[in-house]
Amino acid sequence: MAPVDPEALRDPESIALARTLRDAKTVEDLLTQAGVDYVVQVETYAHSFLFGTPRHGAVFYVTASQASYCRARMSDAGLGKAVIDEEPAPQK
Repeated sequence: MAPVDPEALRDPESIALARTLRDAKTVEDLLTQAGVDYVVQVETYAHSFLFGTPRHGAVFYVTASQASYCRARMSDAGLGKAVIDEEPAPQK
């Protein structure tokens, strides 16, 4: 599959934060080869310690029903450092 528009992805869940271009391309290749539709967006994930400037990374989203599968595939491929843990269920 390929990247899709954010509005086209139902029930999105973040699965990965790629801090480098190399990691982002690797995650994209893995999701494409797995046949998974995904959304990728550049987002701020931290601020540098010295100057306080924002650090940006590529955050990958898939449908919640495919999130566990994608996380497992990424970990198996050696991308465990990019995996975003499962989001907790909302409190009632």
